[in-house]
Amino acid sequence: MESPEKPVIAQKSSLKMVMEPGTYFWCACGRTAKQPFCDGSHRGTAFIPQKVVIDETRLVAWCMCRHSEKGYLCDNKHREL
Repeated sequence: MESPEKPVIAQKSSLKMVMEPGTYFWCACGRTAKQPFCDGSHRGTAFIPQKVVIDETRLVAWCMCRHSEKGYLCDNKHREL
């Protein structure tokens, strides 16, 4: 039996960014060259980018290890990797 695909760990810390209102697509596979946003590098994998809608300007701690139980939001799971 084949093992499930694992995401690429871009870094073992969050990426904090002040985000303007808008719609963003967070890269779930970790392969993107445009971290933390999807650039289509997941094609051919089981990963699907996560749609993120920001309603007001705010600081976002993007998950860069791709192991957060909160999806795109860092929950410090990288400390366990």
